[in-house]
Parts: sequence; C-alpha cells; structure tokens
Amino acid sequence: MSADRQLRRQNGMIAGVCGGLGAFFGISPFWFRLLFVILLLPGGFPGLLPYILFWIIVPRRRF
Repeated sequence: MSADRQLRRQNGMIAGVCGGLGAFFGISPFWFRLLFVILLLPGGFPGLLPYILFWIIVPRRRF
C-alpha cells in the first residue's frame, strides 16, 4: 500500500475524519459529511459514535 493510499485524518472542518475518508476512497469529503449528518438525524448516536471512533482510531496525517 502506498503512502498516499493510507487512511489518515486530513485538515478539515472539525477533526479531519471526512477529509481523510474522502482522500482514501478518492471521492469528495462532502459525501462523507452528508452521510454523518444523515446518521445524526435519528437521535445523534448512530452518526456521532462512528465519527468519534474514527477520530480516535485514525491517525493524523504527517506533513
């Protein structure tokens, strides 16, 4: 696996989780942000828990 294909948090709006996921999968971070917002609608927990877990588990990008 090349260095540019590793899952890393990017500089982003809150924690860089969506930016990192977007870079890893090669799509716009907007779609991940939209997914997390949609998951927040039924009470918050379904969207907040995975986001926090990604924030804790996925390392920050080194410059």
